[in-house]
Amino acid sequence: MSKTEARLAELGITLPVPTAPVANYVPFVRSGNTVHISGQLSNDGSGRFKGTVGVDVSPEEATEAARVCGINLLAQMKAAAGGDLDNVVRVVKLGAFVQAGPDFYAIPQVVNGCSDLMVEVLGDAGRHARSAVGIYKIPLGFAVEIDAVIEVA
Repeated sequence: MSKTEARLAELGITLPVPTAPVANYVPFVRSGNTVHISGQLSNDGSGRFKGTVGVDVSPEEATEAARVCGINLLAQMKAAAGGDLDNVVRVVKLGAFVQAGPDFYAIPQVVNGCSDLMVEVLGDAGRHARSAVGIYKIPLGFAVEIDAVIEVA
């Protein structure tokens, strides 16, 4: 078991099978040692992380939704890194989108759900630059979507 897989087990996290694209794109693109991972939705299979944050999704639920995006990103990272998360050298950047209600501004705090997970799992290699943006709609009605740029060995 790799070091990162052991850390996931320690945290009680089981990575899902990476999701297939829902439109005309690929899950990730590798160019040299840089991998761009397409946006991952707050989809854990339960449907509970759908809606507008600050309207029908609480900030706490949205933070958990961002963590789910992170888990889905880790599943894609593993696939992009040849099946071994220890080949992830660095999370370079996260781009986060939160379906935010008109009076909801705590978008950075929501996205911490994913950012904190990256550091929990990958240590210093999980520290990253990021954008956190509130938007009108996210595909399929999910509350949060996050994409990533990573460096692999």
